[in-house]
Amino acid sequence: MIKGKNIVVVGLQPWDIAIGSNCKNIAAELARENRVLYVNPPLDRGTYLKMRHKPEVISRMEVIQGKKEGLTQVQENLWSLQPSVIAESINWIRNDYLFRMMNRVNNKRLANEIQEAMVSIGFDDHILFNDQSMIRCYHLKEFLKPDIFIYYIRDNLKSISYFQRHALKMEEELIATADIVATNSEFLAEYAREFNANAHFVGQGCDFTLFSEPSLIPVSDELNSIPKPVLGYIGFLTAVRLDIKLLLSIAKSHPDWSLVLIGPEDEAFKKSELHQLTNVHFLGNKQQALLPQFIQGFDVALNPQIINEVTTGNYPRKIDEYLAMGKPTVATQTPFMEYFKDYTYLAKTPEEYTTQITKALKENSKEFENARREFAMTHTWEQCVQNISELILNYKITT
Repeated sequence: MIKGKNIVVVGLQPWDIAIGSNCKNIAAELARENRVLYVNPPLDRGTYLKMRHKPEVISRMEVIQGKKEGLTQVQENLWSLQPSVIAESINWIRNDYLFRMMNRVNNKRLANEIQEAMVSIGFDDHILFNDQSMIRCYHLKEFLKPDIFIYYIRDNLKSISYFQRHALKMEEELIATADIVATNSEFLAEYAREFNANAHFVGQGCDFTLFSEPSLIPVSDELNSIPKPVLGYIGFLTAVRLDIKLLLSIAKSHPDWSLVLIGPEDEAFKKSELHQLTNVHFLGNKQQALLPQFIQGFDVALNPQIINEVTTGNYPRKIDEYLAMGKPTVATQTPFMEYFKDYTYLAKTPEEYTTQITKALKENSKEFENARREFAMTHTWEQCVQNISELILNYKITT
């Protein structure tokens, strides 16, 4: 493990994000032995104009207006920086030259904020870790001049319209200029190697704090009135990642199965026929600390992903959470899910899903539950960051 380094972490997600975040977990793990500055994305003008009454936007404006400090220490060796600048919303600009000129201005403003924070907490030489912020942090290697620049890829963003106009090309350029590229799947590592030979799969971590003693976790009272067997999914219910038609087929083909969906819904889910089926139960968004109680009540856990460029190579963290609870898990067979093939049931079609769910219900045993749990518990953030550390040490040796 690297020790005693100064590390600047930038990315797409702020420190106060309500959901799980690879970037936050990696930063916290790095801070065990190093000093880490975690930089929130700057508030952009479009978000301010559309969402100015939301608490998180109000909080960011208070920093910009000088009403509160943007630099705060959140734990030992770890600081969070909320930049006191507004980034101009420029993704709508079609002309590449004009877009890049404006983006350079945004980047320079952000770099100045980061440099001031680094001086304040005594950073000098440093490592720059970029969690896939390919636009707003495009020029930070140039402006901050880090000793080592690491570009981290955790999602395949090719099918998301926002990134298609400028960001995908810029990501390829960032990958090429990085000293090290780290990814959370071999699929994404292969993509990165098209532009940089020093690209590596470093694994994926999971915070198992809430899942440390499954035998002591009760079933949520909300599941008591739902007929068994219960097939459950926890996460953002979005048609970008999940197959609504598949879920409809499963629920309709087996009205004796209860399908429980937990999490916020996008418009496609809100308008879907799933809400008309009596054996489908939408329980809404839940606090993170309560999620193990819901998983405990699942007879089979599901990850019914739709196969597209977003999901085909991503590492679904919820699989580790399901397996950490020992639950039989049926998931869509994507290239990366082959990594879990010995501990999950994989399917593509509705027919395969119902077959595998039936098999999972029949085969489950304490022996299988223990094997799933032992496998999942090897996927720690400590191991992930140790793999990143080895890449850093090897880079320093060879340069």
